[in-house]
Amino acid sequence: MVLNNIEKLLEKYENGETSLKEEQVLKNYFQSDTVAPHLEMYKPMFDYFLVSKKEQFTKDVPLKTTKSYLYQWISVAAVVVLLLGVYFNTSGNRQELGTYEDPQLAFNAFSKSMSMVSKNFNKGASTVGYLEEVNKGTETLGYLNELEKSTQIIFKK
Repeated sequence: MVLNNIEKLLEKYENGETSLKEEQVLKNYFQSDTVAPHLEMYKPMFDYFLVSKKEQFTKDVPLKTTKSYLYQWISVAAVVVLLLGVYFNTSGNRQELGTYEDPQLAFNAFSKSMSMVSKNFNKGASTVGYLEEVNKGTETLGYLNELEKSTQIIFKK
């Protein structure tokens, strides 16, 4: 009857459903010399729990810590540099670009810039005319390929 009770407690223990009193019953059973042969595999586990309960930490724990304020001062300096950079960047550059109050002035400036773009675009497009000469040259190379094919037919390479 006791063995059945121990097996049920072991099953509950493996499922994590035992109380502290039931676990103490299991520990007491496995500390005794009358452990059933088919339950011998659990004995080292409960022996380990008994030994680990008696272990103590004997080393000294240093409670004083030495704080280094270097990182704090570096972060403060970084924030100051950042704020100074933002301040001098925004206070010195108050120049407004590209805005006109008079619509006629805005249109004239736009027309001037578009005529400059058009002039440079036309200059670049005029140099593209040479590409047609290159195309004519490649066409004559096509005739050379035809000539080579005919010579291959004649000489049967």
